[in-house]
Amino acid sequence: MVVRVSAFSINKMRCYLHALMLCMVFAIFSVLYVFNQLPVTSSFESQDEDGWTDRRTKKSSGRQPQFGAQDTGHVVRKCGGVPGLFDQQEHDRTREKPASASVHEATRDERIHLAVVACGPRLEETLTMLKSALLFSTKPLHFHIFADDHLHGSFRESLDLWPSVFQTRFNYTTYPITFLRENAKEWKKLFKPCASQRLFLPLILKDVDSLLYVDTDILFLQPVEEIWSLLSLFNSTHLAAMAPEHEEPRIAWYNRFARHPYYGKTGVNSGVMLMNMTRIREKYFKNDMTSVPLQWEELLMPLLQKYKLNITWGDQDLLNIIFHHNPESLYVFPCHWNYRPDHCIYGSNCLKAEREGVFILHGNRGVYHDDEQPAFRAVYEAIQKYTLGDNLVQSLLLPLEANLQETKHTYCGRASQMFTKRLKQSISILQQETIEGR
Repeated sequence: MVVRVSAFSINKMRCYLHALMLCMVFAIFSVLYVFNQLPVTSSFESQDEDGWTDRRTKKSSGRQPQFGAQDTGHVVRKCGGVPGLFDQQEHDRTREKPASASVHEATRDERIHLAVVACGPRLEETLTMLKSALLFSTKPLHFHIFADDHLHGSFRESLDLWPSVFQTRFNYTTYPITFLRENAKEWKKLFKPCASQRLFLPLILKDVDSLLYVDTDILFLQPVEEIWSLLSLFNSTHLAAMAPEHEEPRIAWYNRFARHPYYGKTGVNSGVMLMNMTRIREKYFKNDMTSVPLQWEELLMPLLQKYKLNITWGDQDLLNIIFHHNPESLYVFPCHWNYRPDHCIYGSNCLKAEREGVFILHGNRGVYHDDEQPAFRAVYEAIQKYTLGDNLVQSLLLPLEANLQETKHTYCGRASQMFTKRLKQSISILQQETIEGR
């Protein structure tokens, strides 16, 4: 009897061992699959070794940007690709002349870094956005413009023609559209052409500590430094800030239709995204692909491979998945920092905008260029047609208010006082500062 019990126990133990070995094999293969999708670290780090080459000096226009001792014009340089990492072509890039480390650090600290990605017929829309950013800001701006190669010359020609008094308040850099070389075609066609470029900004702009990314269809109705100041509200775990995708769950998209995890109750919208990129580069992110936390450059490709058949809004969906698993890392700012047609199309549902006005207007779904939301189009066309240096009241505010009166037949048009409330304050403050400066 004792022998039979022992044999039974041994057989049972063998079954347990076989099951344990199978589990271990599956776990090992799962980990190997995830890490097989990760970019090669040595290739990524080669960016610093290769650097930027073939420096050429651009003809000086004689102006002296007041950013620091080194800003005495632009330097145009050719950029070599990063072997094994990015699908990147040689391109022209403008930037400030080098200076001592101390001066460069001081200048970098006081600048606001603004990034935008422009592909296809987005030149004029992007220039209008940049103009709105420059209108009311008093702090120096640095525009990081990622664009199709054929648009680079047009951006330089347009920006260099802006009045000299405004030239002293900004600098800019142009970049090619740059994706990880592996699966570059997948990244390019994700949602819209080039839309996923924003995911790679922390990996490309290694020397930039903090950055404000905006879509091309953004309009600033107050100084950019106002949203930049939200960085000071970040706690020790925050590394990015965005607005909710919806205020009203009954008409929200993510909670009704999403086939993937998303942040909070209604998801977040990535059209205006404030980033502490140093923290993004350093953090290890929790995820649902492996029990091992992954850094940003390790996370993106496995995430795309797992969810590419389940996502609708491309890179925004991927960001929602990331922050679903890392909610402590996201600071959520109110809807008036990213005001879209969804906030008024069925009636007003952004209380902050009703009380304080719209701070940043987001004309998504092409509403600046069709007749679906004439109030949004009126704001866009007013800023587009405004000539830098002209009287803001006579040439911008009054024509805009007149055109908004023609949009009262729409819900957004009836709420159009929210579009001009903050704009009037911005103009008033700027006029007062001009008087005091004189």
